[in-house]
Amino acid sequence: MLTTILAAAAPKENPYGLIPALREGGLISQTVFGILVLMLFFSLYILFTKLFEQQKILNQAKRVRAGFWNANSLREGAAKLEKNSAYRQLVDDGLAAQEQHSKLTDPVEAHDWLHGSLARSEDLINSQLKSGLSFLATVGSTAPFIGLFGTVIGIIRALVKIGAAGQASIDAVAGPVGEALIMTAVGLAVAVPAVLAFNWLQARNKKISESLNAFSNDLLGYLASDGRVRPAAAKAAPAKAAPAATTSTAPRA
Repeated sequence: MLTTILAAAAPKENPYGLIPALREGGLISQTVFGILVLMLFFSLYILFTKLFEQQKILNQAKRVRAGFWNANSLREGAAKLEKNSAYRQLVDDGLAAQEQHSKLTDPVEAHDWLHGSLARSEDLINSQLKSGLSFLATVGSTAPFIGLFGTVIGIIRALVKIGAAGQASIDAVAGPVGEALIMTAVGLAVAVPAVLAFNWLQARNKKISESLNAFSNDLLGYLASDGRVRPAAAKAAPAKAAPAATTSTAPRA
C-alpha cells in the first residue's frame, strides 16, 4: 500500500518537451538538434572573439589620437604603438612603401605608390575584421530551415504513429505535432542571435574602417609632404602649451 501511495504522489514525467521530442524523433531529429547546438556555439565564439578584436583596435585609436602625431617622426610615433596592431601595421607599411619607391626603376608618382600601398594594407586589416562574419550570416539564414526540417520529420513520424494507432482525436494529434514544432523554435533561437550579432559587428567594423581610413589619409599626407602636413589635432596641442609657459615665467620678470 505504501508503494502505491508513493507512486501516486511521485510527479509524472511530462510526455511532451525537448527530450521526448528528441527521443521520439530518432536519429534525424537528434542530428538536427546537434547541428543547431554547434551553430549556436560557434556563433557565440565568433561574437566574443570579434568583440575582443574590435575593442582592441578601438582602444588603439584612442592612443593614436592622444599622442601619435605629437612625436617628432613616424618611427618615434610607431614605437609608441603596440606591435602587430592595426595602426602600427599601417605606419610600418607606409614607411616601407616610402623606402621602396626610391628603388623603383619605372617612373611612378610617389603619391600613387604610397596611396596604393596604404590602401592595400587597409584592405588587409578590414578583411581580417570581416573574417567569420559570413558564418554568422549563414547561421542566420539557414538555422530556421534546419529547424523546420526537424519539425517536418517529427510531424511525419507523429502522423504515421497516429495513423497506425487509429486515433484521430484532437488530443492525439495536437500533442505530437506541437512536440515536433519544438525544433522550429530551436532553429529560430539559434538564428536570431546570429543575425543580431552579425549586424552589430558589421556596424562596429564600419566605424573602425572609417577610423583607419582617416588615419591612412593623414599618414599619406605626412609621407607625401615629408612631415610638413599633419592633422589639425597635432598642430593644436603645442599651441595650448605656449600660454602656460608664458604665465610661469612672468613672476620672475
